[in-house]
Amino acid sequence: MSSGTLWTAVLVAAVGCYLLKLAGLSVPAAWVERPWVTRVVEFVPAALLAALVAVQAATSGPALVVDGRLAGLAVAALALALRAPFIVVLALAGATGALVHVLAG
Repeated sequence: MSSGTLWTAVLVAAVGCYLLKLAGLSVPAAWVERPWVTRVVEFVPAALLAALVAVQAATSGPALVVDGRLAGLAVAALALALRAPFIVVLALAGATGALVHVLAG
């Protein structure tokens, strides 16, 4: 990709982000203050983060894979459900992923 094409893509993306932000600010306040809208908006960050984690844990390139990352994710979810401290969750997930990687080859 040439530097001209790259800068064009960056500028187009910047203008698009600005216009998206402007569109969000142009929404009437009465629409945003509805109870169902606030309930939905509260869950959007968690849903986006969950989607990112799922993609990173279950894919390698275009293919779905089952490896130590999924085992580590499962152990992390269990540790979080048991209300373990976050550093313990990270250590358990990392150790599980590494152990599965070593055992599975």
